[in-house]
Formats: sequence, C-alpha cells, structure tokens
Amino acid sequence: MMLAQETVLHALQVEQGSLKMRLQELQQLINAHRDYPQDKCPFPVHERPLVFRGHTQQGKEVPKSLVSNLRICCPLPGGSALVTFDDPKVAEQVLRQKEHKIVMEECRLQVEVQPLELPMVTTIQVSSQICGRKVLVSGFPTGLHLSEEQLLDKLEIFFGKAGNGGGDVAIREMLQGGVMLGFTEDGVAERLCQIGQFKVPLGRQQFPLKVSPYLSGELQKVEIRSQPVPRSVLVRHIPDVLDSPELHDVLEIHFQKPTRGGGEVEALTVVPPGQQRVAVFTSESG
Repeated sequence: MMLAQETVLHALQVEQGSLKMRLQELQQLINAHRDYPQDKCPFPVHERPLVFRGHTQQGKEVPKSLVSNLRICCPLPGGSALVTFDDPKVAEQVLRQKEHKIVMEECRLQVEVQPLELPMVTTIQVSSQICGRKVLVSGFPTGLHLSEEQLLDKLEIFFGKAGNGGGDVAIREMLQGGVMLGFTEDGVAERLCQIGQFKVPLGRQQFPLKVSPYLSGELQKVEIRSQPVPRSVLVRHIPDVLDSPELHDVLEIHFQKPTRGGGEVEALTVVPPGQQRVAVFTSESG
C-alpha cells in the first residue's frame, strides 16, 4: 500500500500543470480581493465508486494521467488475475474463501483471492498566486479551424502590439480551454486585464476573447486514503501451467459457479507470470 501511495504522489507532482485550469476557477474571487496576493486553496475530491471494466495497459509503468477524470491505475503483478462481478455481494461471497481450488482434467490449480483497495485522493491543497507578467486568454469558439501553432501565432501578433495594449510576448502555452501568454515587461499583463475584453481576428472573423489574471500554483498538501473496490477481487499465485486464453476461460467458469459462491462476471483480465500490467479503474457512473 505504501508503494501505491508513493506512486500516486509522484503522479500528482507530474500533473501539477493540469491543475492550472482548475486554479482559474478562482479568478473572480481573486479579482474581488486583489489585496490578497496569495491564497491556499483546498480542492475536495468527490467520492465516487470505482469499477474495473477490463481496460489494462502493458508494462509496469503507471501513466502520467494516474489521477485524472476519475481514473485510477493499479499495477497488477505477474501470475495474477483481476475479476469484476456484476453484483458486489458475489465478490463478498468469493472472498469468504481465501483459497480456491480449481479442478480440471489435466491439472489442479490452487489460487488465493484477496480484496482490492485503491489509494484515493480526498483533498488537494494548492498554493496559488497571480503572475505579474502572465495572462489567461479564454472564450475561444468551438469549431475554430486553426492549428494550435496558428492560434498561438495569431494571439502573439495581436497581443504583441502596443496599440492593443500589449507588448513583446516571451511565453505562450496552450491550456485546456485557454491560452497563457507571458510578456517580457512589467505592466503589460495588468494593462490587458484592466481592459478585459478584446475582439481578436482569428481567420476571417473577429471573436470576443476574455483576458484575465493568470494564476500559478504548487501542491502544498495531498490527503490520500484507501478505498475498497466492492465488485472486484484480486486472484494471486496463479501457477504457470496454462496459456492466457485457456486460463481466462477456466477462471471465468470457476468464478461464475454458484456452488463456489460465484456469479456473473463483468470483466476478467489475466496477467501471465513474468509480465505486469496496469488496470484502469473508472467511475461507475462514467
């Protein structure tokens, strides 16, 4: 469990950039309280049940998007299987018997069944402050037929002109739902934010875009706790006696038998010995 928590923390640090847009939700609050240059903002993460629907990724590396869009990635060791049942009561019944013996004509398998818990982020606390030389440009229309590079070029040209209240652009970065522009001189960002609204030519039309202060932030505190996955069980210590497709069928048949406490299986994935995969859990409502 400690390794899983360290993995989550590492991924959260990698994903600091993805929090930038979340911080922009505080724009109105910051604008109303300009005498507070810095604030620590806790973001509660809503609790939702997670479920494994069979999606895995090869390898043992946890992807950078570990905690995003209600997705949690769980490394699966070699010689294991992950089973998700339609009914959480079936998972409870299966877990009552720690060891399961699977009898076949050619061999007998003895495996161990374990409950599954995932590290869940409950609160993210971010230290945020207004960047004096940067602005956030937002309000872009949907269906804009411009590449990312073309859009950034047009914004740099427009906001680089002194006649538009701008100045020399040093940094430009595409964000989700907006663009960050950084300027070489003090005062440019503040001047643009005071104006607030601009009609910017993008292609053959002019579009009203909003310019607001840009917030930067760093993670200050992350609270994590374990959350059980009620419909899934982890099968461990599977011997290397069958190939993956045959083993998949054998396990599915075994865990569907009512006499073994089983029931309808929604998803099942097998990780052969010597390999490792990453199981992707998503929100049950997603």
